[in-house]
Amino acid sequence: MERSPSTGAAGPAGPPPSSEAARALREVLRVAGDTRAALARRLGIGTTDAAAIDHLVSSAEPLGPVELGNRLGIRSASATTLVDRLVRAGHVARAPHPRDRRRLSLQVTEHAVGEVLEALRPMLVGVDRAVARLTPEQAEATAAFLREVADVMRDYVATAPDEAAPTRRTGSDGD
Repeated sequence: MERSPSTGAAGPAGPPPSSEAARALREVLRVAGDTRAALARRLGIGTTDAAAIDHLVSSAEPLGPVELGNRLGIRSASATTLVDRLVRAGHVARAPHPRDRRRLSLQVTEHAVGEVLEALRPMLVGVDRAVARLTPEQAEATAAFLREVADVMRDYVATAPDEAAPTRRTGSDGD
């Protein structure tokens, strides 16, 4: 039986999938956190600020301070402080919500979008170079695969419990 490298124990349903594609994808996911931190350093902002901008840019629905705080896993007061900081820095603007005028909507400024794109340019150029080495069929298959993986990941996120699962205690009491 294959063991988990971090714990030495097999998972509840056996070892995780170990195809080369699954391993490569896990590596991409691990590096994604480092990428966000590198982007924050390049922009001269904190990682939470960079994560907030990312959520605002990629959200299909307008987000207000409460929704942004929920996505970041921070309390309302912290979300307000974060939004105030992003507004002062010129990264975010407050606007009336498009469907509910009693609420606020947060919008990333054109200036911030330009800064983010410029900071991401070296990585995006590298990705474009990698894609250019693929045949059109490989590029199409890769894009389809990545969209499907994104759907799987969205399902995983959507089916997660609202609260963190209690941690199992281990020790001399036999647990």
